[in-house]
Amino acid sequence: MELPPQLHNIVRAQPWPLVFATISGAHLYGFPSPDSDFDLRGAHVLPVRQCVGLVDPVETLEDSRIIDGLEMDIVSNDIRKFCRLLLRKNGYVLEQVLSPLVVQTTPEHEELKHLARQCVTRHHAHHYLGFAETQWNLFLKEEPPRVKPLLYLYRVLLTGIHLMRSGVVEANLENLLQEYPQPGIPELMERKRQGREKETLTAQEAAGHAAVKIQLEARLVEERERSSLRELPDDSVRQGLEDLLIRLRLGA
Repeated sequence: MELPPQLHNIVRAQPWPLVFATISGAHLYGFPSPDSDFDLRGAHVLPVRQCVGLVDPVETLEDSRIIDGLEMDIVSNDIRKFCRLLLRKNGYVLEQVLSPLVVQTTPEHEELKHLARQCVTRHHAHHYLGFAETQWNLFLKEEPPRVKPLLYLYRVLLTGIHLMRSGVVEANLENLLQEYPQPGIPELMERKRQGREKETLTAQEAAGHAAVKIQLEARLVEERERSSLRELPDDSVRQGLEDLLIRLRLGA
């Protein structure tokens, strides 16, 4: 997709140097509605002075407001925190650093992407199972039920299944459906694209999705059990992230 040019100005206005800035959320997942905000995600580098004093630095920057006519949701983590998250079973940061919707990149971003792919483990399945359960609970408690959490549910379960099978992070639901077809989901995606962020379903439309959820969760667990992915990132990956972090920090 073509990104609005204002995003580049917004990135340049961030307070600390960015290793990368990408777009996540509905635009990455393939079903933004006309009123969807832009989820800008990145990793920045705090200066040394902020990291060696008595007071712990603020490692995460968050900003949600309208900027240059765009509704923005900005989250950026200091590179040390970002590297630590990569070494855990955190699918969010994997999707952020590997997002194809790139607003700003650097040579270090390319290095970070290479290391991030080696951080993928079979235990990332737990992240996607947990995220799916959160979205399902959100879907159940709203009246009338919304399309958005249901699409997020399918997206995370299919992303998890594909990750366990291939080791590749694919966050776009349209791409995932080409390999793992699910009847009725393309129509829901199109409704959200043409509608609003809070597009709803009738009770009749919502019925039946519980069985599909259980089926996909069971498949994700099965794929995790038979996956050839590693249990933990190799020591060389940890060392690579350490070296990258030190170089970025000392060069800030």
